[in-house]
Amino acid sequence: MEFKNYEEFWLFYLTQHRKPVTRAWHFAGTSLVFVFILLSFITWNFWILILAPVSAYSLAWISHFFIEGNKPATFGHPFWSLRADFRMYCLTLSGRLNNELKRVAS
Repeated sequence: MEFKNYEEFWLFYLTQHRKPVTRAWHFAGTSLVFVFILLSFITWNFWILILAPVSAYSLAWISHFFIEGNKPATFGHPFWSLRADFRMYCLTLSGRLNNELKRVAS
């Protein structure tokens, strides 16, 4: 699927994350990214950084295949998907994701 710009992709991205459980798995995976980054600096073991993308993508992809029942957007648009995941994470963290979902649905 082709998109004219990131905002158009963002609308698609939200449709691929309709189920709250899928979004929860994404949130958990993205949270682990920050945990592993912090842990690598605390321990000065930068091999731990390998766990950041492995854990995040594993949880996200499992949620897509087994909960949402669709193909992860990362496969077709890796950079926009990463950007959208962090956007969804920040909106969730700030309590504004539901408003964004309502805005997009209307």
